[in-house]
Amino acid sequence: MEHIRRALEQAEKDRAEARSAVPSDTGLYRSVDNKGADSAPAPTATSADVRYLKTKIVDVSAETLERNRLVAALPAHELTDSYRMLRTKVLRELQTHGWNSIAITSPATGSGKTLTAINLAISLAREVNHTVLLVDLDLRAPSIHESFGYEPELGISDYLQHDAPIEEIMFSPGIDRLVVLPGRESIADSSETLRSPKMVSLVGELKHRYPDRIVICDLPPMLATDDALGFAPYTDAMLMVAEAGSTRREDLQQSLSILKDVRLIGTVLNKSEDAPSKLYGRK
Repeated sequence: MEHIRRALEQAEKDRAEARSAVPSDTGLYRSVDNKGADSAPAPTATSADVRYLKTKIVDVSAETLERNRLVAALPAHELTDSYRMLRTKVLRELQTHGWNSIAITSPATGSGKTLTAINLAISLAREVNHTVLLVDLDLRAPSIHESFGYEPELGISDYLQHDAPIEEIMFSPGIDRLVVLPGRESIADSSETLRSPKMVSLVGELKHRYPDRIVICDLPPMLATDDALGFAPYTDAMLMVAEAGSTRREDLQQSLSILKDVRLIGTVLNKSEDAPSKLYGRK
């Protein structure tokens, strides 16, 4: 686990730098606005009456949502209340601490972290007091767009490696107040990319551009790479996702141990007999 040891050392260094860093303006366009013109001053209004200026609107059918288990977008679905409960607990943590960004990870693959990230983002967006930006930072295996049945022409890799404009990458899946920054191509040196000045500057811009925006980042599993640990200093808090009957206890314990110095707001247990998504506070 040499890469974990090195990641811990690097993460401590990055945390120190992040605390003193002032996010720079990447020139990110205003993806949503209440007033209209792109030349207007930086927005201070709330999310009511949001209008998309440049963001592509993708028509996602109810059949696609149900087939891919995006149940938070289906108000009558029997599992929707589980994500509403998760939303309420997450919002309480964010509001208590004055945070607006959260990264989601898991000990290993197959725990449902991406599905949890998407459903949480949808559920948060259904609240009328804020907008939500869902960012696919699983750079080696981006997949959020697939859940919406959408194949993007550009992804975050095109911004990071080829300077593609962010406004040409983002899309809205037809859900009010929700915008997605998707991935596309796999990035081999994902850990270094997540800590690069360009990524750090972008994340700062995404977090601070709008006062009512919540940013949800989907990260790779903890024990697969050091990506999640390396990115931890640039998000306000992290949420762990485990799957009942699948996630090994030792893997979860190891992941929590690695994140002992990171703000972890809790663990979601998927496929629990008690509830489909259950949030446990950190002990």
